[in-house]
Amino acid sequence: MARTGRIIGIGIVAVLGGVVAWRLIGGGGTTRPAAAPPVLVETTAARIADVPVYLDALGTVVPYRTVTVQPMVTGPLLKVLFHQGEDVTAGEPLAEIDPAPYQAALALAEAKLAQDQASLANAEFQARQYASLVKQNYTSKQQAATAAATAAEDRALVRQDQAAIRTDRINLAYTDIRAPIAGRTGILQIDAGNIVSPNLTGGIVTINTLQPISVQFSLPQQDLPQIQAASRAGKVPVLATAQGDPATATVLDQGVLAVLDNAVNASTGTLTLKATFPNPRHDLWPGAFVDIRLRARIIKAAVTVPPVALQQGPQGSFVYLVQPAAAGSKALPKVTMQPVTIGYQSPDAAVITQGLSVGQQVVTEGTARLTDGATIRIVAPQAAASPAK
Repeated sequence: MARTGRIIGIGIVAVLGGVVAWRLIGGGGTTRPAAAPPVLVETTAARIADVPVYLDALGTVVPYRTVTVQPMVTGPLLKVLFHQGEDVTAGEPLAEIDPAPYQAALALAEAKLAQDQASLANAEFQARQYASLVKQNYTSKQQAATAAATAAEDRALVRQDQAAIRTDRINLAYTDIRAPIAGRTGILQIDAGNIVSPNLTGGIVTINTLQPISVQFSLPQQDLPQIQAASRAGKVPVLATAQGDPATATVLDQGVLAVLDNAVNASTGTLTLKATFPNPRHDLWPGAFVDIRLRARIIKAAVTVPPVALQQGPQGSFVYLVQPAAAGSKALPKVTMQPVTIGYQSPDAAVITQGLSVGQQVVTEGTARLTDGATIRIVAPQAAASPAK
């Protein structure tokens, strides 16, 4: 009986093993691999657009004009008539140097002029008398010549006095220090009560013109033909943006190219340029660094796609081109790897010169999971979130 039970048990195990093996091999049939699920993607159509071509550079903001206000005469600084950091207009009083010594010098020169004018009048009268007497032979020609020479000397003294008066008036005017340009004052370099002179280090204050303002920057000499062509076509637009990604950077101001230097820097192989900006909100400040975008030209009616649609492969640039399913078919669309030639790429658009036509759909999101011939499902932008792109 025990032996019979063992035989029956072995048979049951064999049968169960056969059933399991049959199920593992699919009941004796052939198993088909499950189809890969479609990749969720976002797409956009290639479109026609006018694309500006920019030359990018790092620029330094500099004042449109800058003047260090220096005293022109020596003396005690009596008054400071402006507040540091305020805007001033051209000709506005800034400070006053003690005028008393220069007023006295002017009065002395004017008195000297009056004295010499009186001497001149007397000398001219005598010269005329001697000239009349010579004609009547009542005096010698030598005396007449001496009188004429004395009058000439007195006339020279009068002209000398007049020049001295002009000089003293100029020096007296220099005691009233006025703004030579309109702009914003900086930090006061010397306080009232100090003795100032024309060789004062740092001057009294520096005035910078901030509206308009300039930005100086450099570009490679290879860009010279584009810059010259743009200049011949008219005013060259220039953008000043905050430093960072050009696609998201804040535009601080829009200006125009003002100066292209007359020589290439031989040591760096670069061109120095200067652009002028209206700077209405004072977003541009002297000494700050900004990103500069000079518009060299505009590509008209170009076929464009977003830069995010571009992919790089061993053979160069390509896009995933959407191949729609046949009309009436329930099949999902697929993608193919379409090689393209890029004519120009900016943060906003890529110009395609070969490989795409207007209206063709390309994948912009979900590209990381795509392969040539993959099946896709096109979704709205907010529904196509994926771990990687």
